[in-house]
Amino acid sequence: MSPLVLSTLLSSLALGTMITASSHHWLLAWMGLEINTLAIIPLMAKMHHPRAIEAATKYFITQAAASAMILFSSITNAWATGEWDIMNLTSHLSTTTMLMAILMKLGVAPFHFWLPEVLQGIDLTTGLILSTWQKLAPMVLLLQISTSLNPQLLFTAGIISTVVGGWGGLNQTQLRKILAYSSVAHLGWMMAALTISPQLTALNLIIYIIMTTAVFLTLKMLSSTKISTLSSSWQKTPTLATMFTLTLLSMGGLPPLTGFMPKWLILQEMTKQNATVLATVMALSALLSLFFYIRLAYALTLTTHPNTTHSTQLWRFSTVQPKLLLATSAMTSVTLLPITPFLLSLMP
Repeated sequence: MSPLVLSTLLSSLALGTMITASSHHWLLAWMGLEINTLAIIPLMAKMHHPRAIEAATKYFITQAAASAMILFSSITNAWATGEWDIMNLTSHLSTTTMLMAILMKLGVAPFHFWLPEVLQGIDLTTGLILSTWQKLAPMVLLLQISTSLNPQLLFTAGIISTVVGGWGGLNQTQLRKILAYSSVAHLGWMMAALTISPQLTALNLIIYIIMTTAVFLTLKMLSSTKISTLSSSWQKTPTLATMFTLTLLSMGGLPPLTGFMPKWLILQEMTKQNATVLATVMALSALLSLFFYIRLAYALTLTTHPNTTHSTQLWRFSTVQPKLLLATSAMTSVTLLPITPFLLSLMP
């Protein structure tokens, strides 16, 4: 792909997200989502591989259906209220269909059916964009209309997502599918916190993006897409393997790493709202996700690659890839827990 086409597509991705985030009119928000969708499809299909074409087709069909539901919901709400304002979503039919459409765009269970297959069919760079940047525009809409949504539906989607995200990733050997189910589980925590504290949802989204960026960039540096290819990484880059292990444990929510912060705060808020049973179920389902993160860490650090020769192995990592973003995201995804009080003081 030529640099001109690539820069145009990336600029369109940024433009679509900014249009959706800054709009107060449903049609403008819908237009931004459409620009986002149409800009990432050529990036998915650039490998000219049947799996990539299949993933791009599945993504287009799913996102087109969700966009049609958003348009239907906004038209229904405008018919009932006479306004197109995003904050004025009052019709019961409109709020339910809008929530279903945004959950489908994000890949929250039970509308997650497209995410593992799509992420498996594309390369790691496009998978990074799909797992991080593409979540921003729908989440901004969800945060704006959070006061109008049904708390029971959000709690139900959150519980299902955390359980499905943990359960679905247990038996996977493909790293991109594991990260897809990890995304489903993290989105479940965000949905559960949305009606209680939208600020916590935003904080969880930021931390999730940082950790996922570190994981995808590390896998790209290691040229690994399967668990079996991780075992030769420790002998070649022990520092990178150590940071990757800590990042995986942080995604699992182990203290004293950064990933423990949002889970801790969300469980605390749910306990204050007398949702102790739901908090217990979500905490137990986080153990399922922690299992496959530890499985990856075990394959990376405690499994020796079966070498059949004593000759020096060739250095196979590219040195032209930018490493500043990887270093920054990896350090941030491990060391943010001590500044939790400062982050809480920034919340309105």
